[in-house]
Amino acid sequence: MSPDLRQNVITTLYLLFSHNYIVFAYFTGVLISAALSVLKPSRFTVLMMLGFIILVFSYEYDKHIIAGFREQTINSLITATPHYKVQKIVDLAITELLPILFYLLGWGFIFMGIIYGALKLSKKSKL
Repeated sequence: MSPDLRQNVITTLYLLFSHNYIVFAYFTGVLISAALSVLKPSRFTVLMMLGFIILVFSYEYDKHIIAGFREQTINSLITATPHYKVQKIVDLAITELLPILFYLLGWGFIFMGIIYGALKLSKKSKL
C-alpha cells in the first residue's frame, strides 16, 4: 500500500468516526441491550433497547432526513398559492419539535429502564 493511499485511508476512517461517533455509541447500546434481551429478557433490557433505537433514529433524522422530509411535505401541501402560515407550521414541526421529541423520548426510555432496574434491584435486596 502506497503512503498516500495509507494516509487517505487513515483520514477517511478518522473523518468517519468523528462525524458519527455519537451514533456509534448509541448503536453499541442497541447491540448490547439486544444481546441482553435475547440472553435474559426483561423490561429493563427492552426499555434500554427501545431508547437506544430511538436515539439512533433521532441522530439520523437530525443529520440526514430533515431536509428531504421538510421539502417533500411542503411540496405536497403547498402546490399553487403560497401558504406562509402552513410553511411555518411545517418548519416548526419537522425541524424543531420532532428532533426534540425523538431525543427526549429516547432518553426517557433509557431513564425509565434505569429507574425500573433500580426499583427491581432494591426490591430484591429487601427480600
